[in-house]
This record gives sequence, structure tokens and C-alpha cells, in this order.
Amino acid sequence: MRTTQRVCWLVAAAVLVLASACSGGGPDSAGAQTTPAPPPVPVVYAPTANATDVAPKTPVSVSVPNGRLSGVALTPAGGTAVGGALSPDGTRWTASGPLAYATTYTWSGTATAADGHSSPLAGTLRTVAPRQQLEATLNIGDGRTVGVAAPIAIQFDGHVADRAAAERALKVETSQPTEGSWAWLPDQDGGSRVHWRPKEYWEPGTKVTVTADLLGVDLGGGAFGHEDVSSHFTIGRSQIVKADVNSFRMVVLRDGKQVMDVPASYGIDADPNRTTRSGVHVVTEKFTDKRMVSRQYDYDVVEQWAVRMSNNGEFIHANPKSAAAQGSSNVTHGCVNLSIGDAKAYYDTALYGDPVEVTGTPIQLSARDGDVYDWTVPWSTWKAQSAL
Repeated sequence: MRTTQRVCWLVAAAVLVLASACSGGGPDSAGAQTTPAPPPVPVVYAPTANATDVAPKTPVSVSVPNGRLSGVALTPAGGTAVGGALSPDGTRWTASGPLAYATTYTWSGTATAADGHSSPLAGTLRTVAPRQQLEATLNIGDGRTVGVAAPIAIQFDGHVADRAAAERALKVETSQPTEGSWAWLPDQDGGSRVHWRPKEYWEPGTKVTVTADLLGVDLGGGAFGHEDVSSHFTIGRSQIVKADVNSFRMVVLRDGKQVMDVPASYGIDADPNRTTRSGVHVVTEKFTDKRMVSRQYDYDVVEQWAVRMSNNGEFIHANPKSAAAQGSSNVTHGCVNLSIGDAKAYYDTALYGDPVEVTGTPIQLSARDGDVYDWTVPWSTWKAQSAL
């Protein structure tokens, strides 16, 4: 009996010791406290994170004032990350190219603070979604050589409501000082158009660069520029046609020297529709053989060595049928008729942009006669047609 009682006391004592060990009292028994997480690393997004309606050419960057960036990417859904570069000190990443319209881009990468803790880059950027994208076409292609009266023409494929915004995106640079101006002409061919010309004829040999940085430009009415266009071209020799209809001759001056003086026949004065228009015409294209059709005057013919000088149907071309009148009377439907040999000789030297100065008729070249009547507009009026 004593043995049993002693065992019971030992068991009870063990239980008390165990209970005491598990109960834990005192000031240190409250348990370990959680260390608060460091705040996110301060990051500056430009435009701000989650920006919307961003223009494609808006400068885009991310920077960390006191730390470094790594693994930065700005990526469209399912696409390739935008090109960009990290600054030498690692604090700023800048996108190197334009963005696409109507696209959401997501930031990724890491920003690390000076004390070593880091945070992920996050957020998105959404570009503007235009109602319409307008394309622009330049009339003078890269590397061309043109005449001294060549205008620079930009044709849009839709209406430009904000002409000032469009014009601010246009630039003409020349290798020598050249006074000139943009002028907005009435819409044509389904869209707006703007021309630039110098105050006087171009100086021969001038190098010209035209840039139209229209991508991302808000052109008004929900329309934005579709893309940038540019051209580099050269002004060639000075070749000017002097066409005095009352002389019945056509004279060509090249760099100030007379190189042709040939018999010609111009439009007949008795019919206003057949009168050759007075004013500065501009050569725009030429054809070895050109079909010419008029329902009004009932002809359908092919003429040789045809150089177009306006869009109203006026050409300088060969016409053996008027040979008897060439040099003595004006019998044509408005064109300048020459012999086959003289027409080919002129054709071979003609460039886009060469001026043809017609004088001596009562009807002036005007906007009714086609798309290139730039030199008929007085300089003060021309400048007033700029939107700026």
C-alpha cells in the first residue's frame, strides 16, 4: 500500500511540473512580435501609372530617385516589349520609340532602394484610340531633282479640322536661306491639302528636307496622324519657259541663257474654253505618247512628247496637224503645239517643277484650272493662308 501511494504522489508531482512548464508566466511570455514590411520603393512614372489616352509619341519613362532599376520592360499584351535604355546610373529607363494606337502596355521590372529592399514595377499605360487615322502623302519623292518652281504638297486622305496642329508638325529645311510659307488650299481628292513654296523661285542646287511628324498628332474631329513622312530632294538647274502667245513662239531659258526659240501655236482666243491661261504654270508630268480626249470638241487623239503644265488639259506637245499655224497663229484647244522635233527636244529637258510663264491672254490661270496654281497667288495672300 505504501508503495502504491508513493507512486501516485510521484505521478502527481510530474503532472504539476509539466503543467508549470507549459503555463509560461512573466513579461517575456507574450510571444515573438512581427517586423513590419518596408514601404514600397518610391517610383516615378511618366506618364503617371495607369494613364490613359496617351499619344503615341508622348515621352515615356520610369525612374527611382534613390535607388536603381533592373529588368525594366513596357510590354503590350501578347506583344514585344518597347525598346528603351537605362541611364548609366541605373536610376531612369526611357522608351526609345513611339507606341501603337489603342494599346495597353504593362510595366514590369524591379526598383531597389539604397538600403537594399526592393519593389516590383507595376501599372499600365493605355494609348489613345483615334476615331480615324489620316495618312499624308508628299508629292516629291526621296532623292529626286526638281525644277525651280516646284511646290511642296502634302495631301491628306481625310479632312484636317485642326490645321494649326498639323502645320506645327511640318518642317522645311534648306541648304541655303529660303523664304517660304505653307498655305492651305481647298480640300481635294477626299482630303485636306497644304502646299509650301518659296517667295521667289528656288535657288538652283538647293538641298531640301521636308519632314511631317504627324504620328500621334491630334488633327481634330477625332482624327490623328497615321505616321511620319519625309523627303530629301534637290533643286536642279533653272529652266524657265517664256510663252508669249502673241509672239507665236516658245522660248526656253536655262540658267539665264536662251537654249530654245521655236515656232508655236497656242489656244485660240475666240473661245474662252480654248484660250491658254496666262500665269505661271508648273510642269507636273510628261508622256512620250498621251491620249487626249474631248467630248465637247469631239476629238480622241494620241499626241507625242506631251509635257503637262496644268490639270485643266494644257500640255506642251507635238502636233503635226497644226504645223502650218505654228509661228503665225493660235489655233489649238489651249495646249502649246510644237513640231515633233522641237517637242521632243523640250520633252527631253523638262523636269517636274519647271515653270512655264504664259503671257498675253485675257484669262488667268486660277484654282479652277487644277491643283498647282500656287504661283498665281500673291505672296501676301499666300502667307495669309497659313494656319499659324
